Amino acid sequence: MDRSVASRKRNISSVADGAGGEHTGKESGGKRQNIDGPNLSGTEHRSNSVLADNGGIASQTSKQAAEPTFLAYPDLANSKPSQVPFQQPSQLITFSYTPEHVQEFTDSALRYFADPPLGASLAYGYELWNRKPDTRRRIDALLQAVSRVRKDPARPLPEIGVVSWRGVMTKILTAPYENREGWDLNVMYHNGTLYLEEHASEERLNEKNNMNARQRSQTYYGYAFESYCTSEAPAGKGPRKGAYPGAPSGWGGDVNTNVQWCSVVRTKLGDTRMIIGGEVDCVRGKYTGQTDTFVELKTSLTIRGQQDEARFERKLLKFYFQSFLLGVPEIVVGFRTPAGVVTTVQSFKTIQLPRLVRGKPDAWDPLVCLDWGQRVLTFLKDVARTRPQDENRHSIPVWRVRFVPGSGLNVEELNRAGVEDVENGEDRVGFLPRWYWEEIDANTPPTHAEQAEATTARVLNLASAGWQI
Repeated sequence: MDRSVASRKRNISSVADGAGGEHTGKESGGKRQNIDGPNLSGTEHRSNSVLADNGGIASQTSKQAAEPTFLAYPDLANSKPSQVPFQQPSQLITFSYTPEHVQEFTDSALRYFADPPLGASLAYGYELWNRKPDTRRRIDALLQAVSRVRKDPARPLPEIGVVSWRGVMTKILTAPYENREGWDLNVMYHNGTLYLEEHASEERLNEKNNMNARQRSQTYYGYAFESYCTSEAPAGKGPRKGAYPGAPSGWGGDVNTNVQWCSVVRTKLGDTRMIIGGEVDCVRGKYTGQTDTFVELKTSLTIRGQQDEARFERKLLKFYFQSFLLGVPEIVVGFRTPAGVVTTVQSFKTIQLPRLVRGKPDAWDPLVCLDWGQRVLTFLKDVARTRPQDENRHSIPVWRVRFVPGSGLNVEELNRAGVEDVENGEDRVGFLPRWYWEEIDANTPPTHAEQAEATTARVLNLASAGWQI
């Protein structure tokens, strides 16, 4: 909906040499946010998209899908990233998922941080784990929150350039340093707003729902650490230690991954305003209504040597951006043995994580990630603008973005069969739920065809009425 951005012309250069759900995985408005690097509060940089398809993006006016388009991977060895500003996230609204995974606009799932006991067994309660199956990570709940905010006159929203879960933006921003796992996104563009949703094939979902015993237990360790670290009430204001008969000291309750507390924030990357939603593990002390007491909880294997240290420092990149994007100031890491026993607990300030890796071999640089992120969003908008919504407004294109590690992003418009796969037999326009589509479409200026039809109707009405005195 960022019409000022939507109307701005961008130069698209063509090169061929590669110039530069919310589920986050537990194991594995105003100020510019300081990322512990060069000052990001300077002049906003508007980078050009870089394509490698021998001619840039061709204008597409037909109903046929566009040819795949490519954004080259940044050259980390020679890149000089621009200082792209990132605005401190400001919370718009929160919501909870109940034990049945029903969304409600309350803070019923909010948890408070409590110091976990050393020596805690993260294997405890495994057989009682109520695990929510992996399904398509729809954007619906986030859109419900956006719709609610838009209808509140006390919280006027500026025009937004991107709506996305935090996990999707984390994948985009950390891509320059991802050399193993690819991913797919679905993208739609309407009234100046990019909507981003993770795409998971049925094969991939089956893999996640049928993990082997080792993968499943390691995944559980992260959730068990959350239980040891959280309480339903602030420290000293409710039951905590020994509250669950027969459970070990510090246990905060059996794990049910249906239950989540989520925050929705607005922020800005470069000149693109964004609404991002994501799960928040807990708050420290007092919930202020903003993000300043949020805490992210993580687990990692105890560091026993240089290889373990290097592996942990690579993990810090994802830790950093998962928290950075929502304005989470603190990350608490439980270091564990392979058998899942907590040996050490350490708190990190999010903004200081880049300093821990700076100057080391293969160190990651948040400026590279932010620069790449801005280029990706600009690129996607440029591609999406080549195929406007049809004149009858029955649909808009759906684009498949495929990240190939070490190569870059391929973007291709889905054909009808591809769109139907995305809709999955549900009442949707692309991946947007129909109720939301109708809501935003009601505020869309009329198309040329609709204007002509309205004019014709008025003329006919006058002709049939004749002169009236």
